[in-house]
Amino acid sequence: ERFGSAAGALDDASLRGRAAEAFAAADGALADGARCGLTMYAHDDPALPVELRDLPDAPPVLWAMGERALLRQMPRVAIVGTRRATAYGERITRALAGAFARAGACVVSGMARGIDAAAHRAALEAGGPTIAVLGTGADIAYPPSNRLLHAEIASKGLLLSEYPPGERANGGSFPRRNRVIAALSALTIVVEAGRRSGALITASVANNLGRTVGAVPGPIDQPQSEGTNLLFRDGAHPITSVEDALALLGLTRAVRLPQVVPGGDAARVWDALADGEIALDALCARVALPAERCLAAVTALELGGAVECAITGEVRRRIG
Repeated sequence: ERFGSAAGALDDASLRGRAAEAFAAADGALADGARCGLTMYAHDDPALPVELRDLPDAPPVLWAMGERALLRQMPRVAIVGTRRATAYGERITRALAGAFARAGACVVSGMARGIDAAAHRAALEAGGPTIAVLGTGADIAYPPSNRLLHAEIASKGLLLSEYPPGERANGGSFPRRNRVIAALSALTIVVEAGRRSGALITASVANNLGRTVGAVPGPIDQPQSEGTNLLFRDGAHPITSVEDALALLGLTRAVRLPQVVPGGDAARVWDALADGEIALDALCARVALPAERCLAAVTALELGGAVECAITGEVRRRIG
C-alpha cells in the first residue's frame, strides 16, 4: 500500500539499491553455478518433480549437478538415519539400498556420514540411481570425508541443493534439506536414529505430506535405535526384511544369476551355503577359515552378486 504497486516499489529510491544488489547477486550465483557445472531450476520448472510442490515452503530454486534425467526417475525411496551408525545399521542400509537400486528405484538421501553415505554407496555399487540432497551448495562436498562419494554421485547420480554455489552449512540448512528428501520420496525408511536425529524430521515431514514411512526395528537399549523405535507409535511400517521394504513401493527383488569366482576361499564359502543361509560365525567354522578371510570371501561374493547378507545377519546364496 505504501508504494501503490510493485512498479512503484521498484522506482522508490530507498529500494532501488537493494533491488540492484539482489539482481547482481543472482547474476553472480548463476555465473558461479555455470563454472561448477550446476543447473538452476525455478520452483515451477516442469523439469522438477511435481511432488516438491506439496511442500508448503517449497524451495524457490534448486541447483543440480549430475544426471538431470534422474529428476524424472520413479519410484524414489529415501533411506536415512544417524551419522553414528552401528555395524548393524550399515549392513541393513546396504541390503535395503542395494535391493531397491536393483529393483529400479532411485535411492534418495542426504550424503551425511553413517546411514546416508552407506545408502548412496550401496545404490552406486548396485549400478542403480541415487540422488543426494545437500545442506550446502551442490558443489560443496560435506562432510569433507565424503569428497570421493560426492564426486561419484556427481558423475553417476544427481546432487541437489536449494542453496547457491559455494554456500556453507548453517544450523538450519540440514532440517530444510530433510524436507526436500521427504517430498521427493514416495517412501521414507529410517534405519537408525536417536531421539534427536534429523532423520526423525524427515519422517515427520513425510508423514505430514501423506507419504509412507517405514522404520527398521533396533535393540531397545541402543541409543541409535531409540528414535527409530518410537516411530512405530506414529504408525511407521516395521521393516523386518528386504521384501517388507520393497513391498511398500510395490516392488520385488530383481532376478540376478549369481556368478561365483572359481577356486579359493570364495568357492569354499559358496559350497558351504548349498544347504541354506547360515550365521557368519557358523560359516567361518564350517569352512574352517579365519574370520578375516571368511568375511573377505563373503564380501567378494556379495559384490559379485552371488550371495547376500540378510537383515538378521545370516549369509545366503542370492536367488533373485
